[in-house]
Amino acid sequence: MSSKPLFVGADVGASRTKVVVLDSEKNIVGHCVKISGTDFTSTANLCLDTSLNMAGAEESDIAKTISTGYGRKNVSFANDTVTEIGCHAKGCYHYFPTAISIIDIGGQDNKIIKLDENGKRSSFKMNRKCAAGTGAFLEEMSARLDIPLEKMDELAKQSEDMVKLGSYCTVFSATEVLENIRNGKKLPDIVKGLFFSVIRRITEMDSFTGKVVMTGGVVAHNPFLVEMMRKLIEREILVPEYPQFSGAIGAALYAMEKELVDIN
Repeated sequence: MSSKPLFVGADVGASRTKVVVLDSEKNIVGHCVKISGTDFTSTANLCLDTSLNMAGAEESDIAKTISTGYGRKNVSFANDTVTEIGCHAKGCYHYFPTAISIIDIGGQDNKIIKLDENGKRSSFKMNRKCAAGTGAFLEEMSARLDIPLEKMDELAKQSEDMVKLGSYCTVFSATEVLENIRNGKKLPDIVKGLFFSVIRRITEMDSFTGKVVMTGGVVAHNPFLVEMMRKLIEREILVPEYPQFSGAIGAALYAMEKELVDIN
């Protein structure tokens, strides 16, 4: 049983739901991620139970909870909501308190969030029109190639002659992939080409100022994609310890701030 007040952040995305539990010293004491599925409320509850179990705590130990993300209003245990842009910004600035450009590769969208040295947001852009360049794009391609999603990073590393794909569209990219298979291209070269199409899509969204931070589930599970981005833009890439939980961490930090305001 925890003897300190806890603060919870729940980030309910269209693809994955993430919950983080922070103690009063901003340490992560519990976390969980699950496929969001069709019942966001139930999934968020399951993530909370798992996170509290990891923390050795009970729901009564929670001082405040903030939810964010696509399904933030479906979190039954949340006291309030904050936008995902705000939460990702706060979560990343907590670890890198300087001027940064945040690249978040999500399941259904990509975001580029720029913060100044004080952590104030100067701009952001989001790609929501197409799944190209997102986690959903890679999931679709892994299914087309009949390889496990978790094997793509390993395969991309093995590439010796990357296949360049001309299309951003998921449907047209699938056609290109099939044509390359028919023409005898090696699987690692195709997968690396898919990774390159993701990072190229992002670099064309906006420029990067300050230090560059990459977050999201795609980043967490595909470190070689981060290395490819580093080489493409020729800049250092910062990745937080829990890149998939940046939004949830930011939400938990907001919960802590709001609790302090309420007390005072």
